[in-house]
Amino acid sequence: MSTPEAERPRGVQSVDRALDILELLAGHQSTMGVTEIAREVGLAPGTTHRLLVALARRGWVRQDPGRRYGVGLAARRLGDASGAQLATLAVPALRAAVELTEETANLASLDGDVMVYVAQAPSPHTLRIFAEVGRRVPLHSTAVGKVVLARMEPARAMDMLTRPGVELRARTPRTLTDLDDLRAELDRVREQGYALDDEEMELGVRCVAVPVASGALGSLALSVSGPTERMTRERAVAAVPGLRQIAADLAERSLGATA
Repeated sequence: MSTPEAERPRGVQSVDRALDILELLAGHQSTMGVTEIAREVGLAPGTTHRLLVALARRGWVRQDPGRRYGVGLAARRLGDASGAQLATLAVPALRAAVELTEETANLASLDGDVMVYVAQAPSPHTLRIFAEVGRRVPLHSTAVGKVVLARMEPARAMDMLTRPGVELRARTPRTLTDLDDLRAELDRVREQGYALDDEEMELGVRCVAVPVASGALGSLALSVSGPTERMTRERAVAAVPGLRQIAADLAERSLGATA
């Protein structure tokens, strides 16, 4: 059971509030003003400004010429280190996914309003799908994005898709861009526990993804991708039980999380 803020030691309250601000800024692609930050985290503007000044002094946030704030270099360095550690921890799971499917396996993490590939193991086939580590991809047109959205409360998932700056662009003729269609798709993903990218990001490519319980490491997804001539819908769905087990093993043995 969590402790109400009023009952927490003053130092713990300050840490919690500073982390709330960092998490908020990390989830936005653009910088934010003090008033906007204060409103989002539920603090007085004066308190918010004092915390921002302290965070900026240590490099955790940065202030632009317009007196707006964004994530600083210290936070980015920590994120880079975390990503490198995560990629190392994921190697056995990715290799197991490749062995299961003979297709390229990926681990992706939610970063603001996009997914970022943090690790990959290639298919043994000469004709294979490749998504470079560090590539940022949309939520609405990828299996990893949809499966992460489906783990959220429905209202939050739709908020992610309608944030300022988020474009539901049609990557192919099969991409879902209508909010009602996406809402129905996420309902299906929640019910079945996996997501398909059925040529929605790139024609000729099919992908299946399952969520990874990752605790404090954020929202993660494990996926395999292959050319549609090999990765049929039936084959993709048949791989789901094995991928779920691999994701569960990764979460429990390497990430210290449970579903």
